[in-house]
Amino acid sequence: MTKKKAAILGSSGMIGQRFAQMLYDHPYFDVVALCASDRSNGRTLADVWKLSDVELCDELAGRRIQGTAVGDLAREGVEVVFSGLPSDVAGEVEDGCAEEGMAVFSNASSHRMDPDTPILVPEINHQHMEAIGIQRERRRKGGFVVNNANCSVTGLAVGLKPLVDAFGILDFNVATYQALSGAGYPGVPSVDIQGNILPYISKEEEKMNAEGRKILGSFGEGRFSNSPVSILASCTRVNVRDGHLEAVFAKGSDMPDESAVASAFEGFSSRPQELALPTAPEKPIIVRPEPDRPQPLLDSLAGSPDRARGMAVTVGRIRTSSDSLRFFLLVHNTIRGGAGGSVLNAELAHREGIL
Repeated sequence: MTKKKAAILGSSGMIGQRFAQMLYDHPYFDVVALCASDRSNGRTLADVWKLSDVELCDELAGRRIQGTAVGDLAREGVEVVFSGLPSDVAGEVEDGCAEEGMAVFSNASSHRMDPDTPILVPEINHQHMEAIGIQRERRRKGGFVVNNANCSVTGLAVGLKPLVDAFGILDFNVATYQALSGAGYPGVPSVDIQGNILPYISKEEEKMNAEGRKILGSFGEGRFSNSPVSILASCTRVNVRDGHLEAVFAKGSDMPDESAVASAFEGFSSRPQELALPTAPEKPIIVRPEPDRPQPLLDSLAGSPDRARGMAVTVGRIRTSSDSLRFFLLVHNTIRGGAGGSVLNAELAHREGIL
């Protein structure tokens, strides 16, 4: 299989570095350009590396970062772009790449709510890729943008999908305990977070509901239709490096028992697993029976095989009564909820013949 030429945008940032880690020696993609702002132009990846959980190999360490110029990428024959750009600058650059015929897989929020742009979580809504055909028609050279979801929404949507399908539960409350790496580098000032919890993350609670409803909804007759699911969120930032922990609550009549809920989670599988995509976890949801799991330190990197470490969502402490359901879930925010989500999206598009 001939590898597709790929570029990473925002290579000096946390998500850009995750892209570099996850795309190293990838069977489908060959990264030919590491791009960032002009202030990083000419620096090596080792100069900007901030991922403490990854040992940077010599080959990656010496790779040079270049400026972000769409024309240069087009001349280099780049076919696939992985965008870790900040949302305030991503939209224009991603549009430029798409207009030049490139397939853009973005972690930014700039295009998530566009009427022909999917927020793709492949285990949930792989059918939403149909929207790409509509988007291609308006692009000058037939490129497109596919978004992954907000980092906290990704894990939640994976956890909700089996419950919506199996039991028809539609009303959820969630309280999030979100890691510092979700704020980028250097993140939250230590004087604000040390020994503290910050009970506000700008626009996060609104994204949980808006993006969740689009992800869990349908696509047909050229348009997205939102799911009737309601997600009422309270979001906090906590003094944890990686891993968003979320406490999920649902109320309703005739709730399933704990065994049925656990079985729904454990039996959940979808198109990425059928295709055995390189970054797809063999089990998208891992159920922990212990009373004190999941925990960010122990479970953030859940998932197998090795390339899928951090791609599984872990759930635990499932508690039910006749009219209520409670459980915790954990998602690695810069892997499954970040770069890994976009890598999986690109793998799916490649295997489905869209690239």
